[in-house]
Parts: sequence; structure tokens; C-alpha cells
Amino acid sequence: MKKEVPNSNLSGNKEISSSSIFSKLSSVKVGVLPLPLYLILAGIIFAASMYGQLPADMIGGFAVIMVMGILLGDIGLRVPILKEIGGPAILAILVPSTMVFYNLINPSALKAITAIMKTSNFLYFYISVLVVGSILGMNRKVLVQGFARMFVPLIVGTAAAISAGLLVGTLFGYSIHRTFFYIIIPIVGGGIGEGILPLSLGYSAILNIPQEALIGQLIPAAVIGNIVAIVCAGLLKRLGEKKPELTGNGVLVKTGDDSEILNAKGMADKPIDFPLMGAGILMACAFFIFGKVASPFIGIPGAIIMIFAAAIVKYLNIMPAKMEQGSFHLYKFVSSSLTWPLMVGLGVLYTPLKDVIATVTPGYLVVCASVVIAMISSGYFIGRFMNMYPIESAIVTGCHSGLGGTGDVAILSASNRMELMPFAQISTRIGGASMIVLATILIKLWH
Repeated sequence: MKKEVPNSNLSGNKEISSSSIFSKLSSVKVGVLPLPLYLILAGIIFAASMYGQLPADMIGGFAVIMVMGILLGDIGLRVPILKEIGGPAILAILVPSTMVFYNLINPSALKAITAIMKTSNFLYFYISVLVVGSILGMNRKVLVQGFARMFVPLIVGTAAAISAGLLVGTLFGYSIHRTFFYIIIPIVGGGIGEGILPLSLGYSAILNIPQEALIGQLIPAAVIGNIVAIVCAGLLKRLGEKKPELTGNGVLVKTGDDSEILNAKGMADKPIDFPLMGAGILMACAFFIFGKVASPFIGIPGAIIMIFAAAIVKYLNIMPAKMEQGSFHLYKFVSSSLTWPLMVGLGVLYTPLKDVIATVTPGYLVVCASVVIAMISSGYFIGRFMNMYPIESAIVTGCHSGLGGTGDVAILSASNRMELMPFAQISTRIGGASMIVLATILIKLWH
């Protein structure tokens, strides 16, 4: 006699099967969000934009740029090869720019993005937080002693990069003005957040050109320079494996006396204190406003004065440590959570695709490559004369041509020398800030 299977078991199996499918889907992440939750949130925001119900303010703007930024940043971190060359930044800028070019972003979403980026000045807030937090958050011992070690390679490398870039740029028909201010400086300026954005503010104030017209001309050089630096770092790693006498495997100085710098405790080891992060917001805003107030008297754009002021305050060690901690943790939060969304806003409003295509020519690529290769080569040879390991010296000097902190991670990962991060910070932040200040002063004089 055939035994019947109870219906309750069948329904139970279906429930288990459904639960298993949902559990598997939930384990798939888009950024930090489970896939089902991301799809629900994206669906709500998309429907609101389609039916004209998306608020054209900070709420609607954040919703659009975050839902796009999280997805594009996550894809950029997963795609092979692309993830090794700054994929998140590339996708988060170029995909929205392409969507605008082909009219794939509806007017409601465009209004919301414009509101958050321009009306609410999220761009300026981001610049302030990153500049102030990154400089105040540096370990002072690393800042002072690390800069003393890196001073000569950094100066020589920068001089070599500028010379090579100007020479190659001239050979390809670029003017000295365009090559220096629009190709070389973006590469050695310290990245997008801490470099190109304040640089574009400075250029805009001096040249009376809208900032959005400048950013699209500056970003391609930084991205290409970062890609070349990553490739060079990988080649240097292989050279170190073939010739071990050229590398310290993560140690910069041959005597090993850089251990004190490498082991120095930084703000990252401090526990997160949310009220202090609130104070960090005030600090960032105050430094930015100080720059704006002082600008008419000093004759330098406010964003550049902000960089100067933060560096001087850090060097003099007059800021309470707790306030530095709050500024640094705010910087870490904003840079880790809001960078790719900001890139989406830049792609939509500040990076016209037709301008990018017109900018990036074969000659342009060669000029960018020559800047980075000259810098890394000079770091290699100067290291031989300064009791440094040539490969480590070259890699750290090459971090001067990266996309800020993200570029440092990519370059050091490609060379498998993450131990050099304190020196990379000197190269990127202090070297980059110095070049932004220098370029702004020079373009004012030239103009």
C-alpha cells in the first residue's frame, strides 16, 4: 500500500527551500549591503525618480549618489585587473558621465544630484574633511622624521617628473603651461579628494573659470598616473625577487633605523569617539572658513590657505590630541563611506565625457607615463646614494603619483610592501599638498 506524504511536510520543505534561497541571496553583498536590501532600496529611489517624487535636496541627492556609488565602487573592486588600477574611482566617474552623455539619467535624479553637490556644497565639505583630517591625523613623529628621510628622494623625484613631463609634452605639441598645470600637477597633487578638488578650487578662483570646467581636465591625468605607478610597482617587486640585494623587503633605510617610524602609533589605533567626530566636523568647517576669510588679505585661494593652516598647526603640535583624533576618524568615515558617491556626483556634473575623450590622446598618455616613470626612476637611483634600498626608495617616491590614500594602497599592494605606508603618506600627503600650493602660486603669477 502506497504511503501518502503529508501536505505539511511538503509545505515545510518549500519553506526551507525558500529560506535557503533567501539566505544565499543575503550572503551576496553590494558594498556592505545584502543584495536583497540593496535591490529594495535602489527600487524605491528609482521609482521615486521616475514618478517625480525624489526630493531635490540633500536627502534625494545623497540617496541617488550613494545607491550608484556603492554599486559602481563594489564592481570596481571585483573586476579582475580593473580592481588593481583604481577601478572604483574609474567606474564611479566614467559610468555616470557616460549616462549623462546618452541622457540616461532622468531630470529628477539630475536635480537631486545638483542639489547635493552644488546647492548644499557637499563637494566643499568633503574637501575640508579630507584635507584637515588627513593632515591633523598623521603621526607627528612620522611627519617630522619621515619627511626628513623622504625629503631628498621626494624633491629629486618631483624635479625629474616635471622635467621629463615638460620635455615629452613639448615633443607632443603641448604648451609648457598646459603640460605643467593640467597634466603634471594633477599626477603629483596627492589624489582626487586631497589634491585635484582643492586644486580646481584654486584654479577657479584665480582664472575665473567654473570649477566643473576644470575638474574634467584634471582627473584623467591623475587616474592614468596611478595606473602607470601600479604597473611600475609590480615590475619593481619582480626585480626585487630576481635581485635580492636591491631590496629591503619593506625596509627603506639599510641601517634599519626607520623601525621607530614604522612602529609609531597613529590615530587609527585610538577608539572611535562619536562626539569627537562631531567636533571634527566643526574643525573641518572652521579651517575652510578661515581660508575663505584670509584669502582676500593673503591673495591665495582659501582652499590652499586651509592646507597651509592644517600643516602648520600639525607641525607646531598645538592642536589638542582629542581634536586631532576626532578630525582623523571623521576623515576615515567620510573617505571610506562617501568617496565613491562623491565620484558619481563628479562624473555627473563635473566630468563631461566628450571633454575626457578629447583630452586623452596617445600623446597625453605618453606624457603621463613619462612623469611617473621619471619620478620612480629617480627614486631608485637616489636611494643608492642615500643608504636606502633602491626598490623601496623607488616605490615610496612613486606613491607621489598615486590617487591619494587609495592609490597608496594599490601601489604598495602591487609591490607587496604595505609596511611602507607611513613613508607613502609623507610622499602623497605632504608632497601632494606642497605641489598644490606651489601650482596655485605659480598660476597666479603666470596669469
